[in-house]
Amino acid sequence: MRLTRQLLAGFCLSLCMLLAVAHAQNQVSPYNVIVPVKDTTEPVRDEAFGEALTQVLARVSGGQDLRGRSGYGDVIKGAPGLVQQYRYQRNAPGVATGLSLSVTFDQAAVQRAISQLGVASAGVKPPVLLVVRGDDNHVLNKDQLNALGQAVAARGFGVVIADPEKVGDTPTVSSVDAEEVMALAKQYRTGLMLVGQVHGNGNSADWNLVSGGPQQRWSTTGADANAMQTDAGNNLADRLSKQLNLIGTANIDGKLWVGGIKSAMDYANLLSVLRADPMVRQVTTLSAQGDGMLFAVKVGLPLDALSANLAAGGRLLQDKDHEGADASLRWLH
Repeated sequence: MRLTRQLLAGFCLSLCMLLAVAHAQNQVSPYNVIVPVKDTTEPVRDEAFGEALTQVLARVSGGQDLRGRSGYGDVIKGAPGLVQQYRYQRNAPGVATGLSLSVTFDQAAVQRAISQLGVASAGVKPPVLLVVRGDDNHVLNKDQLNALGQAVAARGFGVVIADPEKVGDTPTVSSVDAEEVMALAKQYRTGLMLVGQVHGNGNSADWNLVSGGPQQRWSTTGADANAMQTDAGNNLADRLSKQLNLIGTANIDGKLWVGGIKSAMDYANLLSVLRADPMVRQVTTLSAQGDGMLFAVKVGLPLDALSANLAAGGRLLQDKDHEGADASLRWLH
């Protein structure tokens, strides 16, 4: 018995919703932050709440720098009143302090604070996958990259550390190919990847930022390993902010080509991703050719900026130019 078009569409939508829930359950909440503390006294705890809230505000505003906004200081002072729950936890040996505070803020309260600051939210950005190697070519773990992770988190971007046991000899700073990007994007659910190579005693390193396909390379040095990682984290955040934190206001009409659509489920999931992006205001399917489809879109950003934002989510990669399209992407299924 053949399913009607309406029943098939309903089935696809239900499955998409289930996939979205499963995806959300595998993500760390942007409203939860872990910050180091020196003790459990109330003044230190309240100061930690303020530091944690600065990170959450940056996250939910898409990494925007809100410190110059009128009323920002008052919002930070009121951080204890926005806390939903908190707990202390011991750090691994070798981390800057032996104690940390895990803080979860009330989502509705944070959103009200963002609104009061007059911020147009760009949405929560996907985490950055860190694949950083030491001189012995072994992938460094979370504790070894603590300063880097903290520097990136302070700027409103999350991080996820590659499992050293599951990463082979590649990718490296000088060798990152499209197949590796696709595989890691599927595994870690992000299209943002920072590959690093630390040298000598850890105070210098080379970096390669992969953001949906394009690669950016640079080097950093510091007085010590922590200073070098902090500088690298700030450099990374600067590059991501410039690329991803564009707040759109105009209505731009364009054409978007997406390849790699191999099933009705791929098509349904792709439409779900496009329509979930706040900068995509309208999507209309124009034509299909091979495993690709051409869409007419009305968006709030230039098409190249929009494609970079979509690729950062880990479900799409920027692809080579396609005739008749203003931007081209490839669907990761």
